[in-house]
Amino acid sequence: MKTDIQIAQEATLRPITDVVEPLGISFDDIELYGKYKAKLTFDKIEAVKENPVGKLILVTAINPTPAGEGKSTMTIGLADALTKIGKKTMIALREPSLGPVMGIKGGAAGGGYAQVLPMEDINLHFTGDMHAITTAHNALSALIDNHLHQGNELGIDQRRIIWKRVVDLNDRALRQVTIGLGSPLNGIPREDGFDITVASEIMAILCLATDIRDLKSRLANIVIGYRFDRTPVYVRDLKVEGALTLILKDALKPNLVQTVYGTPAFVHGGPFANIAHGCNSVLATSTALRLADYVVTEAGFGADLGAEKFLDIKMPNLPTSPDAIVIVATIRALKMNGGAAKDKLAQENVPAVEAGFANLARHVENMRKYGIPVVVAINEFVTDTEEEVAALRAKCQEIDVSVELASVWANGADGGVTLAGTLISTIENTPSNCKRLYNDADSIEEKITAVAREIYRADKVVFEKKAKMQIAQIVKNGWDHLPICMAKTQYSFSDAPTLLGAPTGFDITIRELVPKLGAGFIVALTGDVMTMPGLPKLPAALNMDVDEAGNAIGLF
Repeated sequence: MKTDIQIAQEATLRPITDVVEPLGISFDDIELYGKYKAKLTFDKIEAVKENPVGKLILVTAINPTPAGEGKSTMTIGLADALTKIGKKTMIALREPSLGPVMGIKGGAAGGGYAQVLPMEDINLHFTGDMHAITTAHNALSALIDNHLHQGNELGIDQRRIIWKRVVDLNDRALRQVTIGLGSPLNGIPREDGFDITVASEIMAILCLATDIRDLKSRLANIVIGYRFDRTPVYVRDLKVEGALTLILKDALKPNLVQTVYGTPAFVHGGPFANIAHGCNSVLATSTALRLADYVVTEAGFGADLGAEKFLDIKMPNLPTSPDAIVIVATIRALKMNGGAAKDKLAQENVPAVEAGFANLARHVENMRKYGIPVVVAINEFVTDTEEEVAALRAKCQEIDVSVELASVWANGADGGVTLAGTLISTIENTPSNCKRLYNDADSIEEKITAVAREIYRADKVVFEKKAKMQIAQIVKNGWDHLPICMAKTQYSFSDAPTLLGAPTGFDITIRELVPKLGAGFIVALTGDVMTMPGLPKLPAALNMDVDEAGNAIGLF
């Protein structure tokens, strides 16, 4: 069996100018990064703003397990299948982070014969967006510490600076650091720390900004800390939003690539789906909707995190709401949710499939609360048995949801044609009447409780003392109109990662709230959410190399 990278390296790439020509994108509309990658110009983005808006398909999944679900692979394969049956289609995906690529999670370019290409470039440095975001973030950090060193005119309390530094790697040693040591020439000593770049608020801002002006405005609104009198300090107080925008001006332009099958794709932005909203950029999705008849996009992790945030945070910034939601699962993952051991997933276990179906059923019910039709896509594995598939189909019939098996990893576009047909039929016969879970005017407590009860199915929400004090401060500062970005484990509906399936009888504890005024949401932290991951004992980097011709080895 060929690896993902072997398939990618054997694929015949077309010049990106040829790939995007059917979309009405000419040579003058793009900025080339070699022959197979390009950025779309702001002029072209502006020129298509009055175009009719296409159909939007949101791909999400059950809660992730070590068994794997294949959400990005299904997103790409479904789009390829739509292309194959004659639909003018585009993809809008997130960019991978080097941290997970070199760690354990892997990249975000799909797999098998459902990949975006050039896979090596996309998973490594691509067009430099991640580096630009890292640089802009750390430039702000340097400017903050320089302000302290030069006399601290703004009266910033160095103990209450909430702006950390970032690096696009998994490096646990940097989670907590002390800076400014050595001598007075080295600055003001204080405690600091590092997050991974994709957890940066600047990443979230880039993915929600609609143009350069909006980008600059959002950057200006970042809260970097508090004064001695507890009033907030914004980037605009430092007067550096222009410099940060300058660093990010090219990173804001969406990146154009292609799939193995030749479907054009935007791959742009990559915010974390637990600490941020976990979706690709608004600019990429909005522009794709005006260039194609069908746009397939995805949201990070399971539907309880990524899809909820797509619908409650990202969607209000888009020209339309999803016409359908596709929930991805594997029979292997359902068995794991049903209690099967990881080393027994290849063995037939119908009772585990039926028990684990509770996780999938809850996600289906949750997405239907938004008024959007749902289709279930099962990512096929060779170990799936006819009895397990039959049991799954029967369970789906009980809750009246369409389900299709797709073999896009092995068969590319051909493996997703049935799914594509069912999806189109669903869109044509079941109108979407999308509504958000809560209103902007609801209180912070009401918004959090709506998500915890309606999506997680918690009995109640417990606000710790620190969180209560922060809510009072948020209300005092006039920030309580913003949406809530829940920071929670991706592995469970609850805030306990070991509670698989569809747990009940639990509370959600809110320990802290962090205002992200630039991004335009309030982060509510539950449990232990890691913003700087560590490497595993055997990181993926150990398998990576490059041959004498410069070709990557061991990159999935």
